[in-house]
Amino acid sequence: MTTLFLAVGKLRPAFREACDQYVARLRRYGEVGEVEVREGPSAQSPVEHRRVEGRKILERLPDRALVVALDRAGTAWSSEALAKALSQWRETSRPMVLVIGGSTGLDDAVLARADHRWSLGPMTLPHELARVVAMEQWYRAHTILRGEKYHK
Repeated sequence: MTTLFLAVGKLRPAFREACDQYVARLRRYGEVGEVEVREGPSAQSPVEHRRVEGRKILERLPDRALVVALDRAGTAWSSEALAKALSQWRETSRPMVLVIGGSTGLDDAVLARADHRWSLGPMTLPHELARVVAMEQWYRAHTILRGEKYHK
C-alpha cells in the first residue's frame, strides 16, 4: 500500500522530528511519502490564500489516488473506525493521499476532490500538530489491523 501525506507548509524542527518517527514506523506497512507545498502569500485574504494553496495541492495529487482530506467538518472516526475504513480503502488498490491544509484550512476545490473528509475533532489545532496527530492515527490504524500491541 502506498500512502502520501500531502501538506501545506514546512514543519518546524520538533514537529518534523515527530513526523519523521511516524513515517519510519509506517514504512513497515508499505510505501510512505510526504510532499509539502508552499503556503500561500499571507497578504491575501484567507479565501484567496486557500485558493492558491488548493491549486498547488491539486497539481500534486497522483492520478487515481484515493484522497482523504483533513477537515473540521469531516467525519470524526475513532481509532478503530479509522482502522476499519483503512482496511476497506486498501482493497481499492489505489494510492492513498492524506491532505492536510495550512493555517486557513483547505480550499473548496480540494474538499470537492476528496473521496473522504476526516475530522480530528471539534478543537482547533495548529496545522503542524494536526499533521503529527494524523500520522500517529494512521500508524495506530495499521497496528490495529495487524493486532499489534501499540493500541491499548
